[in-house]
Amino acid sequence: MIVLDPRSVTLAQLQAIYEGGTAIGLTAPSYVRIAASAAVVGTAASGDASIYGINTGFGKLANMRIAAADTAQLQRNLVLSHCCGVGAPIDAATTRLMMALKLISLGRGASGVRPDIATLLERMLAVGVTPVVPSQGSVGASGDLAPLAHMAAVMIGEGRAMLPDGSEGSGKQALAQAGLAPIVLGPKEGLALINGTQFSAAVGLAALFDLWRVVGAQVAIAALSTDAIMGSDAPLHAEIHRLRGQPGQIDVANAMAALLDGSDIRNSHRADDPRVQDPYSIRCQPQVAGAAIDLIRFAARTLQIEANAVTDNPLVLKDGAILSGGNFHAEPVAFAADQMALALAELGAISQRRIAVMVDPVMNHKLPAFLSPEPGLNSGLMIAEVTSAALMSENKHLATPCSTDSTPTSANQEDHVSMAAHAAVRLGRMVRNLAQIVGIEAICAAQCVEARAPLSTSAPLQQIVTLIRQQIAPMQQDRFLAHDLARAADLVASGTLPQVTTLRLEGSR
Repeated sequence: MIVLDPRSVTLAQLQAIYEGGTAIGLTAPSYVRIAASAAVVGTAASGDASIYGINTGFGKLANMRIAAADTAQLQRNLVLSHCCGVGAPIDAATTRLMMALKLISLGRGASGVRPDIATLLERMLAVGVTPVVPSQGSVGASGDLAPLAHMAAVMIGEGRAMLPDGSEGSGKQALAQAGLAPIVLGPKEGLALINGTQFSAAVGLAALFDLWRVVGAQVAIAALSTDAIMGSDAPLHAEIHRLRGQPGQIDVANAMAALLDGSDIRNSHRADDPRVQDPYSIRCQPQVAGAAIDLIRFAARTLQIEANAVTDNPLVLKDGAILSGGNFHAEPVAFAADQMALALAELGAISQRRIAVMVDPVMNHKLPAFLSPEPGLNSGLMIAEVTSAALMSENKHLATPCSTDSTPTSANQEDHVSMAAHAAVRLGRMVRNLAQIVGIEAICAAQCVEARAPLSTSAPLQQIVTLIRQQIAPMQQDRFLAHDLARAADLVASGTLPQVTTLRLEGSR
């Protein structure tokens, strides 16, 4: 079990939850804080003052006072009425991460829910009751209302969920199979569950963790491509990058230089090479990928802060006051998602240009067109390059910022929204596209390097070629390639290819 201390949960812990399905729990002091804030809300609910979300309606209906006897019905109605999500469900791993983020947020002790709410989330995670959460329906302000309502619905025995045995059933069936009982919501508890940025943040974090594996592979494959076209390692000289000082750039250059060290291919053309400079896609990989890494790291820091944040409303403060604010607005998550989208698009763009260089007999330094041993009769990797161009273009379109969009909702009460939810959701598609582009680059680079025999590449780069060849045969004659492209993408996305271990997500060097 991972024991989480709200305010200090790390990216490594969040990644373990996402990738490992690990049981989680809150620290004992977290439950003390939860109980204290619940007591404040309980007192307020029985008082005379109107307090938003506790004894009033919601949104534009906040001016309507609700009788104390109707408190439970108010919260139940809130959850059910907000179950308006549509589209394909998010995957189970991301849903579990979303539930964990909600648990962390409640553990800060500012949401006013009873400890029973947090305990139920813990137990659902432990036994595998996973709500079915549609991917569309949130505009990222007032929180991710619809997606989180689908989670909360299962907690009260409604909605749909994946059962511990792997089948899908109603929320009531799922809880019963796990030996759990639906909870009756108390004052503010429905609102605390559906108000917050946990859907957007979880989807963004899932994309971040998947992307970082691809980044490690992209940097390594770029080094292989450099050797493949008999490129120079001079642009990787450490002093060049120290003179600029950008941390990601320095990290990428150092990693690529280490990977190329000892290559016979590189040593063979140190003297008398008629080429003065390599194309930008080779020479400027540290500058482009490094800048992308810096953006990703900045986004990672934002998402880590958000994972530890209290983002529902109203909030119970330390002095016992219950105040309304706007922490549910997901603008930080939207910006982080847009930054990752920009990085994704640029990593794919420079990778695709290296593919184009390798299949071009004018650019690839004495190798055949489209890397076919018999070009003309065979098309070789011609259309694999076209596929990479299609995916690169798609990612460019998907990188259009979402955070700059807004539309008023809820009778103009929510008149500026972040669009963080679909900013985050689109990242999964972009990561898959990037993994495929890098996979195609890997196929081309391996084909090039082997064509340089008897010259050999460096030991670490040869290890990459060997792993590729365990899954994908060299191109001799034309064959059905779709399966090979899929295998290459899987190698990249899964982290099977050797990673650049000097790259760290939580800060540089």
